[in-house]
Amino acid sequence: MKSETGSSGFAPPPYPFDVPVEVSALADAMPGGAVDLSRGVPCDPVPDVVAAALAEPDPARPYPPSIGTPELLDAVVGWCGRRIGVEIEPDQVGACVGTKELVTGLPHLLKLRKPDRDTVLYPAVSYPSYEMGAVLAGCRAVPVPLDASWRIDLSAIHEDDAERALCLWVNTPGNPTGALDDLGAAAEWGRARGIPVLSDECYVEFTWSGPSRSILQHGTEGVLAVHSLSKRSNLAGLRVGFYAGDPDLAWYLRETRRHQGLLIPGPAQAAGAAALRDQDHVDIQAARYFRRLEVLVEVLGSLGVRAGLPEGGFYLWVEAPGGDEMALVRRLAGDLGVVTSPGTVFGPGGAGWVRLAAVVTDDDLEVVCRRASALAG
Repeated sequence: MKSETGSSGFAPPPYPFDVPVEVSALADAMPGGAVDLSRGVPCDPVPDVVAAALAEPDPARPYPPSIGTPELLDAVVGWCGRRIGVEIEPDQVGACVGTKELVTGLPHLLKLRKPDRDTVLYPAVSYPSYEMGAVLAGCRAVPVPLDASWRIDLSAIHEDDAERALCLWVNTPGNPTGALDDLGAAAEWGRARGIPVLSDECYVEFTWSGPSRSILQHGTEGVLAVHSLSKRSNLAGLRVGFYAGDPDLAWYLRETRRHQGLLIPGPAQAAGAAALRDQDHVDIQAARYFRRLEVLVEVLGSLGVRAGLPEGGFYLWVEAPGGDEMALVRRLAGDLGVVTSPGTVFGPGGAGWVRLAAVVTDDDLEVVCRRASALAG
């Protein structure tokens, strides 16, 4: 990530998910317009239980608690017990205004707590906000290499970096690759060095290879799991997330974030609690995403582009023929009207790969299928 710091201070780098003009133009030129598979923006219906909760006016009246309402915290505790088999207490949980603000804000708060440390470790091919959070906190952002299966390689972390580390980020199922890390090994690595391990688990409900994984299944000491309702419940616009884990770290975050005035609106907290207590809509959504992934694999195959289903998440991580990711991005835009993300958005290690998000309405997916059929026939 490149930025410029001069006499006028920090200058933000370009936003990584902005689509290049040439790609947008190619896709928009397709009769019927572009189909955007570049970002994971929910497009399916809001669950009925959430709509009913939002219709209640009372939660809008008082100031909402920063740490989360008792109802929301209780719903998180219940979800952890039911879905990942982990028993935690409400004081080990805190609410966040969507998880992106937590991801980018945590290095700053951790730096205040341990000013003698200055390094954020994160997967070398990953969501750009891990790196950006370090940059915004004035910290060193140090990518951790991945192995041949796109899993984080803890053995590749230099001990000099570990000694300076504020935290280690892991992400399972991973974005963009869909890989599943060994979270037990990550927790053990962090505890042995006194480094908090922050596990971004926002795609946990969409784990296709085996049961859902959480770092909390390996104990809460020294770890924090970060979860979002944006993906599981189509609630990206409500900005409801939570963190859970180490009691001391949870206490620190709950208290510091109160001073920052970070509040999820009361109606959104009520809706979040309702969403966490209902699993039926999540299972329906998971089935939608898996079916769409299968369809996109077939579409790419019809173009001679090899793709496989991920271990988790709703992205396809596709190797570009000839190793030219922008050539494949342009080809998909020109041939199918599809907008995708080049792998370099997720770090230099993503060169030669392209990410497609299966976050698209069934109607739009049918448009893509018809275009692919026309090309083939």
